[in-house]
Amino acid sequence: MESTTVQAVNLFEGEIPPLQQLLKLAQTVHSSELSRLDFTEKVQSFLSKTGQDAVLACGIGLVIIGRYKEAVEKLNNAKDCAQKFAFLAIALKNRGKFKEAVEAAEKAAGLNDCEKWAMLFIATTYSEQKRHDEADKIIKKLEEKFQNDDQVQCSKAWANETRGLYSRACECYQDALQRNQNNQLAMFRLAYLADILGDDEAAIDYYKKLLELKPNYINALINLAVIYEDNLQFKKAENCINKVLQYFPNHQKARMLKKDIEAAITMCYDEESEKKRSRRNQLLDTPISDFELSVRSRNCLKKMNIHTIGDLMKITEAELLSYKNFGETSLREIKTILDSKNLRLGMALEEGQIFEQPEQPVEQEDAMQKRPIEDLQLSVRARKCLIKLNIRTFGDLTKKTEAELLGCKNFGVTSLNEIKKAIEAFGLSLRSLE
Repeated sequence: MESTTVQAVNLFEGEIPPLQQLLKLAQTVHSSELSRLDFTEKVQSFLSKTGQDAVLACGIGLVIIGRYKEAVEKLNNAKDCAQKFAFLAIALKNRGKFKEAVEAAEKAAGLNDCEKWAMLFIATTYSEQKRHDEADKIIKKLEEKFQNDDQVQCSKAWANETRGLYSRACECYQDALQRNQNNQLAMFRLAYLADILGDDEAAIDYYKKLLELKPNYINALINLAVIYEDNLQFKKAENCINKVLQYFPNHQKARMLKKDIEAAITMCYDEESEKKRSRRNQLLDTPISDFELSVRSRNCLKKMNIHTIGDLMKITEAELLSYKNFGETSLREIKTILDSKNLRLGMALEEGQIFEQPEQPVEQEDAMQKRPIEDLQLSVRARKCLIKLNIRTFGDLTKKTEAELLGCKNFGVTSLNEIKKAIEAFGLSLRSLE
């Protein structure tokens, strides 16, 4: 990662630069913590200026540093131009005012060759709001007007991604890369999708190629570090995190990951313990289908999303018996299998705690269920596992049992307890088997 000087595009002297240069300036500002602080100081020094150009420059600067409420106030008082409406659209969108953001982007569309940017912005906004038909109409116009454009393909990919059509999204992102091999957004999304779909090799390849381009994506380094850590490549993971901290020494997620990685590195592994761990993992990954079970037992386990010996260790005897049609006979079958392996039900959950869910008014409960997972402020590892399980809202999460969460690769008791504690603060709990 290399920090670029923020003086490459000067926002505060002379005429306001064109939109594309301002967007590149935003990338430059966020290339390091120092660049961001320097630029913030410049914006701060312009807050008291009253000239038309100064007000516009200040409003754009406030958007770049993420002070969106102040930015909207400044930009509303600035002279009308493409740059004003474009950055006003960005600020309004980040404040959750999507209708107003689209209206501002539409005003920018007819000014100074900003039509493509505005259409892409509106299509992306509609996709994120699940207004897929409206997004598709704009994307179709973009394809007709800007043929063979990699950014248009990215917009099309995002529309598919927000629908959950990941294979189609990947095809569009790959198409974008064929048109422009340096399209960082396409490369990052391909890496991210490969990551959550479990293709670590492809994800690592895309992330490494992405990091050859400038400026580097901070999230690419962090995600790559997580993959390396999951694959026990701790030194490579540490190198990625150190690179982040070199330019962002106060990056909270990076500092948290660094502690986890350092703890893993200092652990002592001798050859025999590694062999035991390997044998144990092989045992835990043994599918239930390898054992002779009654049709009833097999069907019940399938409905409970229990597929391996390891899954059985993550569910208690009481949870099994509480499930419909699962009786003592089936329980004896399961316990016989585990006894033969010197294992028992619930071994992986012995430190877990189950919280009661208090009653809430219907309207409040409905609103709570729709809240995004991001509001829980979870660790990178926990959020990654939830994404793999396609869990996007509180409602999605509370429909899951502990066993279903623990059945996800790399999702352990630590992440489970973190999630349970987080949702308890909102008066929620995971689903119990019925």
